[in-house]
Amino acid sequence: MKKIAPTHYDALQIALHWLVAVLICCAFVFAWIFDDMPLSPDKFKMINWHKWTGITVMALFILRFAYKLLRGTPVVDPNLPSLQRKLAISVHHLLYVLMFLLPLVGWLMSSAKGFPVVFWGVLPLPDLISKNAELGKLLGEMHELLAYGLLLLIGLHIAGALKHHIIDKDGTLARMLPFLAKK
Repeated sequence: MKKIAPTHYDALQIALHWLVAVLICCAFVFAWIFDDMPLSPDKFKMINWHKWTGITVMALFILRFAYKLLRGTPVVDPNLPSLQRKLAISVHHLLYVLMFLLPLVGWLMSSAKGFPVVFWGVLPLPDLISKNAELGKLLGEMHELLAYGLLLLIGLHIAGALKHHIIDKDGTLARMLPFLAKK
């Protein structure tokens, strides 16, 4: 039996979207702050907050993706020009990939550098690979490049949402901000 796509996002999907968005912003802020800090206990605290936030994003992404598979998501407007439709779908898929891959590469990097990941300071997570300084450096560079890629995709996502809201006035943004829906 073919599953029919829902016509709107439900409250859980909307809540997960915005929670993950806020956490991603926090992870970037933590990274920008600790990047300029001298080696100190405060820097390690900020790095840990960054790790915890990243792992939380990954966990929420898994929950969000599983729920998406169960419930489905509204289809992209079939009236969009083909290129815009393909761009919207591609950006969403790449955002999903990076919401999982970026924290995973960060966790791999921590493992390779010999730094434990203790989720929220309580739950020690296993090392995913053995200590290897050279690999740790490579994973660090990969983590940074993926972060820039995520920023680019977030920018495209926001630009697309604003274009739909301001120029097209088609109600697309109201799917994630229901208070914008015309009554």
